[in-house]
Amino acid sequence: MTLSEKDQRYLWHAYTQHKTSDTPIAIVKGKDALLWDENGNTYIDAIASWWVNPYGHSNERLARKAYEQLTSLEHVLFGGFTHQPACDLAEALLKILPKNQSKVFFSDNGSTAVEVAVKIALQYYYNHGEKRTTFIAFEEAFHGDTFAAMAVSGISLYTTAFQDQLLKVVRIPIPEKGQEEACKQRLLEVIAQEKCAAFIFEPLVLGAAGMRMYAPEVLDELIQICREHQVLTIADEVMTGFGKTGKTFACDYLKQMPDMICLSKALTGGTIPLSATTTTEAIYEAFYSDDISKALFHGHTFMANPTGCAIALESLKILAEEEMQANLKRIHARHVTFADKMDKHPKVARTRTLGVIVALDLKVPDTGEYYGAIRNELYRFYISHGVILRPVYHTIYILPPYIITDKQLDRVYQVVEESIAYLSQKGLI
Repeated sequence: MTLSEKDQRYLWHAYTQHKTSDTPIAIVKGKDALLWDENGNTYIDAIASWWVNPYGHSNERLARKAYEQLTSLEHVLFGGFTHQPACDLAEALLKILPKNQSKVFFSDNGSTAVEVAVKIALQYYYNHGEKRTTFIAFEEAFHGDTFAAMAVSGISLYTTAFQDQLLKVVRIPIPEKGQEEACKQRLLEVIAQEKCAAFIFEPLVLGAAGMRMYAPEVLDELIQICREHQVLTIADEVMTGFGKTGKTFACDYLKQMPDMICLSKALTGGTIPLSATTTTEAIYEAFYSDDISKALFHGHTFMANPTGCAIALESLKILAEEEMQANLKRIHARHVTFADKMDKHPKVARTRTLGVIVALDLKVPDTGEYYGAIRNELYRFYISHGVILRPVYHTIYILPPYIITDKQLDRVYQVVEESIAYLSQKGLI
């Protein structure tokens, strides 16, 4: 059997209705911004494989670090033990995170990083003898697929089947331009009406909602409101972290600092699953007690995996280097030029850019269908033209590896323009 045939026989994929979906593409090789399938077709990975491969596929520096660590200490339990890579990575992260962050709790992926933060928020108040059970989140937010992470997410397609089993979450408007005051007023109302444990947010960019963007100034105000009312704040930097917004973290644009930060995706450069939830010292102290019941009873078998930690350390070094920082600026400048051009396109409603992210909305009614006809037509068009893009609703976005070449970027821009013409010819827009 071919890989595709084996896949159809044995595997169950994420976010897939297997009865109606296309056959998954069998990838056999990756290098830099390119992927190859089993039939020899080449694809430009213009979304860095769900935003995790900023330094390209098969990065030799990360591979060497993996080999070195695997042949020294591949894994050791993190209950009652520790090791050099975890200590060094925690130290390195705290040096570049907002200065109020003090402790690092490792886990496996973005969802579990959020899961940990939600549990910490609930138990923080419990340990102080107070019961707070309501969370505040943006409309259309996405924070993951485990239960707590799913609860604070707002995309109903992902959560409808489980809504009666989820935590209590009250949603506030995304503070996009023109909605800032409505968002702030709604936040104040919710805090006055509910016993709120925490406000969780994707800083500056809501990724799965279609790269919805808002200003750092309004987020500063929201965090300040929460601080004044003793509501914890959780910055979900799983997507935005490690250079995506042009700065190392989206929180680097802020004057106010969140109480907790969730990290994953690009943390290990797309190699080994690893995530981190970081907290302030004050939060940690709420769990530091002679009473064992006040400890955080949460753990993952592979948490702080030495190999993942060693790779993550090298990943941080790569990001900080002058060449990679220059790439961030180069891609952003080219995105701005492309967005300016597409702003004049008769079929484009609006564009937006931040760091290495560029997104555009087509002029079509927003039906709210995450996997609707237009999205599916676009996805198939991109695949058939050798580009991997995954539109959301009527939004097309590009978030490439930082090592993508100018020629490859030009090809991606060209295919996006061709896709809009294709939809127009078919009468879909």
